[in-house]
Amino acid sequence: MKKIAFIFPGQGSQFVGMGEDFYNSNHVAKEMFEKASDTLKIDMKDLLFKENSNLEKTQFAQPAILLVSAIAHKLFEDEMNIKPIFALGHSLGEFSANYATKSLSFEDALTLVHNRGKLMQQACEGKDAGMMALIGLSDEVVESICKQAQKESYEVYPANYNSNGQIVIAGKRSDLKALESTFKENGAKRALLLNMSVASHCPLLESAKEPLREILNQKLNDEFLFDIVSNVTAQKYNTKDDAIKLLSDQLTKPVLYKQSIEKFDNEIELYIEFGANVLKGLNRRNTTKPTLCITDIQTLEKAFEQIQ
Repeated sequence: MKKIAFIFPGQGSQFVGMGEDFYNSNHVAKEMFEKASDTLKIDMKDLLFKENSNLEKTQFAQPAILLVSAIAHKLFEDEMNIKPIFALGHSLGEFSANYATKSLSFEDALTLVHNRGKLMQQACEGKDAGMMALIGLSDEVVESICKQAQKESYEVYPANYNSNGQIVIAGKRSDLKALESTFKENGAKRALLLNMSVASHCPLLESAKEPLREILNQKLNDEFLFDIVSNVTAQKYNTKDDAIKLLSDQLTKPVLYKQSIEKFDNEIELYIEFGANVLKGLNRRNTTKPTLCITDIQTLEKAFEQIQ
């Protein structure tokens, strides 16, 4: 059997129609949709299958993405029952990874990320929060510009280390916009403000940490079937205490996705992304190992064929 890592996408991977093929083709997926709707008191079919403004809001997007990732993982697990070397999620995806390793029940995982989204939105209210994607700059250049800007009272911080030459920064939208020309003068090919109303993985979310830590303490259990790689440290963990600290710290610390792949890539022969194909795109820049994406029944069956 191949040495496999499970990977789980984060916010920004959602789209109208996500999970619809699973719902229409599989009774287990349909039951999970219904259970999610009952748990959250949100019609997840309407949220994911009909045009609406809620799917872009973090408190709705997070459980929607987790639901589809959980379905993809469940259908895969029921057929293959493979224990990965580790699981890795991108931001929200680390919560999906905790569901996959059984440290969170399905219902608790949904409730947790729904509340996480609310806490993030509340923390950013009135703060002109935003995020910007930068293409073509080294980490060192971005970090240097941010540090200098902070000395001048700008609120801008590295947030997502996605791949070499691709980094997302977060902070005050007006400050991000004011630095756009600076990034381009230093060689950025693109400096794109994202359609986000929160500033993830930076100090603007400090007020959300303690409430999230309390919910994590209530929802997490100490059962880990396999290791999770932390976004915060790019190190593996497998205990409730570590999960509580790392998942709450994740709100204000950058996502070390690129560093995590680099650190553990030598242990892996194959990556499987559950619910989307966003991380496959990042992996093309981070590893030579293949990434399979399970987004519908066809890609699920294709994964079975390629693994066996």
